[in-house]
Amino acid sequence: MRWLMALLIWPCVVQADAITDITTAAAQAFARMPQVKIVDQIAGECGANGAVDPRVAYCTTGNIILVATTARGLPQTPYLLGHAFGHAVQVQHGIADFALREIRNRPTDEVMLRGLVERQVDCVAGFLVHRAGLPELDLADLFDDDPLTNPHWGRDPLRIGPVAVVALDARAQWFARGQQGDIAACAPGEFTGMGLVRALQN
Repeated sequence: MRWLMALLIWPCVVQADAITDITTAAAQAFARMPQVKIVDQIAGECGANGAVDPRVAYCTTGNIILVATTARGLPQTPYLLGHAFGHAVQVQHGIADFALREIRNRPTDEVMLRGLVERQVDCVAGFLVHRAGLPELDLADLFDDDPLTNPHWGRDPLRIGPVAVVALDARAQWFARGQQGDIAACAPGEFTGMGLVRALQN
């Protein structure tokens, strides 16, 4: 009976450790990383409503990552948390400002540019999963389609945060690239990896 109880709680224990491990890895790799706040639900926090991703979201206003209690037992959470930290790296180290300037200067390229932003963030997510010492993950095993079609980062109110739809195979490719452990490789298109290299503390 004891082994059965241990088996039943094992995924939650591993997931909780993964949250801690990724949070620690992010703080060691980059300055000014957000705190992670476990909440009963994302809706109601930082101007989020039911349209915001209900699992993990990054509120830039308070520099805080919200993780729903229900997400702690999901095998997808290491990726989702790493992705949220990826946005934080971009925001805290000027990359998001560069992207926003480009989007404002080239509005006809907005969809393409936001897609590049998401690819770089996915690569940073993979880098953090690698730095945390977690097993490699394949997004194709975790999702059937793009898992981030709802607002999942931005200022308060989160409900109007930016959204970019990216094909799952593209997300998986850039996430896998990040898991090789070279932050300089997180350079999709015109988004070079130099800003990330400069931001890396060790």
